[in-house]
Amino acid sequence: MTDQPRVHLSRAFRPAFDALDAFSKTVREQATQSGIDDRLAEIVQVHASQLNGCAYCVRIHVDRAVEAGLDADVIAQIATWRESGVFTERERAGLELAEAFVFIHEDGIPDDVYDRVGGILSEKEYVALSWLLVSINSFNRVAIAGRYPVPPRTKTGA
Repeated sequence: MTDQPRVHLSRAFRPAFDALDAFSKTVREQATQSGIDDRLAEIVQVHASQLNGCAYCVRIHVDRAVEAGLDADVIAQIATWRESGVFTERERAGLELAEAFVFIHEDGIPDDVYDRVGGILSEKEYVALSWLLVSINSFNRVAIAGRYPVPPRTKTGA
């Protein structure tokens, strides 16, 4: 691994990052209007970030998950959601869709996932959650490419 610092993409070409940020806000507003609550939105964004290996985005979305009312037990169960009983049917559908979007290069969105998730979420919710996942996957790639640091937190949480 090189000792050279990575280009911080969000600073190096601010207009592109600002456009991505605006896109993210639009997508989040649409998700809310489509019935995707903060809890579900943060659960899927934490999981996508975990699967992509983006510690930077995991930290951001865990903080937002706490703000949305999730406790440490629920957050810890995200990585093992298939074996856990703490998630609703809608949340489980969102987690499965998050995995399909992270690994979209393998099989696209498999028909069985599409059918299962589509049987739980409305079309409007499916579309909104899909765009939310496009957004978080984009941010994951920006942060991972730049190796954004995730230092230990101080006692004050800063």
